[in-house]
Amino acid sequence: MILDSIQKPNDIKQIPKEDYAALAQEIRNFLIESLSKTGGHLASNLGVVELTMALHLVFTLPEDKLIWDVGHQSYTHKILTGRRDSFDTLRQYEGLSGFPKRHESACDAFDTGHSSTSVSAGLGIAQARDLASEQYSVVSIIGDGSFTGGMVYEALNNASRLDTNFIIVLNDNGMSISENVGGFASYLSSLRTNNAYNGLKKATEDKLRQLPSGGENVIGRIRDVKNGLKGMLLPGAFFEQLGIKYFGPIDGFNIDQMVNVFRNARKVKGAVVVHVLTQKGHGYSPAERMPARFHGTGPFEIETGLPAHRKEKADWSDIFSTVMCKEGRKVENLAAVTAAMPDGTGLRRFRGMYPDRFFDVGIAEPHAVTFSAGLAAGGMIPVFAVYSSFLQRGFDQIIHDVCLQNLHVIFAIDRAGLVGADGETHQGIFDLSYLSLIPNMTVLAPKNKWELADMLTWAIHTADYPVAIRYPRGTAWDGMREFRAPVEYGKWEVLYDESDVCLLACGSMVETAASVRDHLKRNGYNCSLVNCRFVKPLDEEVLRRAAAEHTLLVTLEENVEQGGFGDSVVSFFNREGIDVPVEQVALPDEYIEAGSVQLLREATGIDADSVSRRIQTRMIGNIR
Repeated sequence: MILDSIQKPNDIKQIPKEDYAALAQEIRNFLIESLSKTGGHLASNLGVVELTMALHLVFTLPEDKLIWDVGHQSYTHKILTGRRDSFDTLRQYEGLSGFPKRHESACDAFDTGHSSTSVSAGLGIAQARDLASEQYSVVSIIGDGSFTGGMVYEALNNASRLDTNFIIVLNDNGMSISENVGGFASYLSSLRTNNAYNGLKKATEDKLRQLPSGGENVIGRIRDVKNGLKGMLLPGAFFEQLGIKYFGPIDGFNIDQMVNVFRNARKVKGAVVVHVLTQKGHGYSPAERMPARFHGTGPFEIETGLPAHRKEKADWSDIFSTVMCKEGRKVENLAAVTAAMPDGTGLRRFRGMYPDRFFDVGIAEPHAVTFSAGLAAGGMIPVFAVYSSFLQRGFDQIIHDVCLQNLHVIFAIDRAGLVGADGETHQGIFDLSYLSLIPNMTVLAPKNKWELADMLTWAIHTADYPVAIRYPRGTAWDGMREFRAPVEYGKWEVLYDESDVCLLACGSMVETAASVRDHLKRNGYNCSLVNCRFVKPLDEEVLRRAAAEHTLLVTLEENVEQGGFGDSVVSFFNREGIDVPVEQVALPDEYIEAGSVQLLREATGIDADSVSRRIQTRMIGNIR
């Protein structure tokens, strides 16, 4: 196999040119075979095999710097830098990351995981290079989907003033995760399909030259207005008018063509965009047909593309989807907003049923928040469905545009807590902290699928202020169906009322707390269990009673401890002058790597067995 000769960075430069096509096919075969077992980002990586090969043929790593926007298209880059043998650990605990990581390889110039950051990061690295009087190349590789994020335009505006080389590779496959939306997507589409400028220019000159006299004079006059025609028709005019050189569009599967263009691009004194046309899922028909399905896939059957493990129960996104569609029929001013995630957040059905009230704003979470605020100010009830880690990008807008005006915007926060294989950049472990500190924000966390339905219905019909409902990834828990107290503002649900230990659990940790309670009961302890469904505001009445009637209070949350639910409880007791022992079960103050959710819970000590041992140790000691 040709691929066997790739053992370290720059080995590809020794591969004969006639073997490039075979190497590309071997890489695709390896990716399909490997990811069918581990899961991962397949479609995006299959689309950039030749593009990555061309980059590695032209540039020398790690001296030159490649910055991959988001990074879910960096698998071929990892293979070409000597990490192929680690792919059996991809996205597993202490294994190979699914994203670029500086600690993993010197060839990973910048850690990524969220969208639209690579141009800003690359520009910063280029300026640092210039200040140090160094000569290496800096290349940011960014997808067209990331161009729906506002940071890109801020960076391009800044990059236009650069007078030294900086290369931006626009990987244009027509998609982010789902299909791209908005004006820039339409602009790129026209570049892919329209050769109007060159065709019009040639046809006009040919006709004028056929005139018996004066044709050349007319051609000369036309040249005087050529810049105007360019502004309307020439591919890349958007970039050129910013002062950024543009090459393309070029074929993202033609290695020779890309190598030539990259070599020319690195000679440009200033910022340059190389526009490359690729296809998500290229070379594997199931991924070509269903690129969104294979954006981030679990293990699958290679022959059919079907998941290796069938979903047997509804997940949290399914429950959210069902309630949104049901409420959409009743509430005519209910609207749904997503930031390029209609499938992942469960809004596909709502989009089909109520297209006029569905808004996909692209990968632009800050805009999505303020857009939702505008909808609310205009009389709509917007529900912004977003992953927890992505909502972090709109923090200022939540404060300034939603909560300061106390607008009725509902945040449906999916993937809250530990999400597993995507690792540090995608764990939703900060939202309870950053949302709870904002005045006018109400924060809820459901214990099971029925409570999510009840909370969303309550937020739509009863609340008239900002509401955030956070729920985890994966199968929705269907336990404790018998406990379904109506949702009342700021009121918790006491599930078991005993003595000794009081478990104060929120959201996904109620299921864990139920197991902990069973364990404690078997070991002779009385144990109360409270579903702290409102993380903000706290149910102060229940807290006072719990402090008076129990020996130990235990808070449980799937969020970092700092600023989280447990800290809020402790702060309340301090303000009230109540002296009661509180054991805080939460995630540590650190970024948590990839791994299965259960393994990560065990590693961080928030699983039922770890919590049970911790409580018993505390009870045995002199807790007073």
